[in-house]
Formats: sequence, structure tokens, C-alpha cells
Amino acid sequence: MKRKIKLPEPLFVEGGERAVILFHAYSGSSNDVRMLCRFLEKRNYTVYTPIFSGHATLSPEDILNETVTQWEQDALQAVEFLKSRGYRKIAVLGLSMGGIFAVNLLTRKQPEIVGGGFFCSPIYPVKNNVLENFSIYADAVLKTAEIDVLERTERMKKIKESSFQQLQQIEAYAENTAEHLHVIDVPVFVAQAGKDEMIDATGVFRTIEALTKTKITFNWYPNSGHVLTVGPEHKELEQDVANYLDTLLWNEEI
Repeated sequence: MKRKIKLPEPLFVEGGERAVILFHAYSGSSNDVRMLCRFLEKRNYTVYTPIFSGHATLSPEDILNETVTQWEQDALQAVEFLKSRGYRKIAVLGLSMGGIFAVNLLTRKQPEIVGGGFFCSPIYPVKNNVLENFSIYADAVLKTAEIDVLERTERMKKIKESSFQQLQQIEAYAENTAEHLHVIDVPVFVAQAGKDEMIDATGVFRTIEALTKTKITFNWYPNSGHVLTVGPEHKELEQDVANYLDTLLWNEEI
């Protein structure tokens, strides 16, 4: 008898009028940003942590069957969800791939979005180990789902091929977003882990240089790895995010 596994779910906690969306990483889920969500909740923020289509399942292929276009729609729908609940002042932040979609929202200059940013997100192409790490993640998920060795081996071959193609699509989407960084005029929060094992940490400086029309809050976490939100310096990150959010123009009329 297979054990029952509780899968991550989106979080939506209502606090004050200030609303924050937190997007998770490529192979992640709302668990990536759960601690940050709870931290902001205690400070009277309304926080929504959606889950991108295909994620938080026991089948890695569910991610690979989705598209960048669908995830873009997921990000846009997250904003619409908060607007439908009456929120008119929203900040958007994301980890890794989630940060790419957060930044893309900033380039759209929606009047409701008063700020946002990213944690360890490759907005410009950098050397990375994302493909290898996705394979490790996928294999671990299949083991958790108790898939037998033969089936797991066969599925992993196809997963590696498909993930390579999908990661190219994500990189192209990020590059397109990078071309529009110059239009962002709301304050941007940027966080990078010094011991990032997934992407070249120095790539963040090119992104900062391209943000020419806005105020940037940049924080470097020397002892953290890629998943900064759950790393050894997550408490520092949480406080830094809160400090940044406090500086936004939440009270301006839209």
C-alpha cells in the first residue's frame, strides 16, 4: 500500500491593504516561499503564493508538459486574483524562475504594481547547472512516488531531453524580459546568494546595470545557496524584504 503524500498548495493569507505575490522556482512550489509568506503575514501584509501550472505533483512530466506562455498567464492571473479581491496596491517577488516572471510583470507597468523583484534569478543568460539539478529533482520525485527502477530509468531519459528544450524556452523568455528592464520605474528588490550552486552569481550585476530608471535595493547573502528563501540567511532576507516593502509608495492614489 502506497503511503499518502501531502502535496504543497497555494497560500493566500489576508492581512492589510498591502498585498504581495511570491512566485516559486522552476522545480519548486509554494514551499519555496512559505517562510517568507508567514514572516510578512505577521507584519499585516496580504500574501499570495500561487503554484505555477504543472508543479507540486508527483509527476515531473507535468512541469515539462506546460509552457512558458502558460506560466506567464499564471503570473498575470495571480495579479488579477488579488485585484478581484479588492487589492489595488501589489508587490511581486519571486525566487529563481519565479523572479523572471515577477520582473516581467514589472516591465508591463500595471498601475497596481508598486514594486517587486527577484531572488537568484538569471534574467540574463549565465552559466548554470539547472538542467542537472532538474534531473536530480525529477528522479527524487519518481522515487517518492515509488516508481519501479525500470520505469524510472525510461522516464528519466525522456525527462532529460524535454527539460533541455524547456530550459531553452525559459532562457529565451528571460532574455526578452531583459530587453525591457529599462522601462521599469518602480523600486526593485534584488537578492543574490554568494554560494549559488545553480547559477553564476555574478550575472546579477548585469541586470542591476540595466535597471536604469529606478531605485534598486540590492542585498548579497555570502553564505547562502540558490534557494535563498530557505537557506542559512533566510531570516536576514525576510527582514530585508520587509524593509524594502516599507519603502514603497503604498498610499499613492492609483
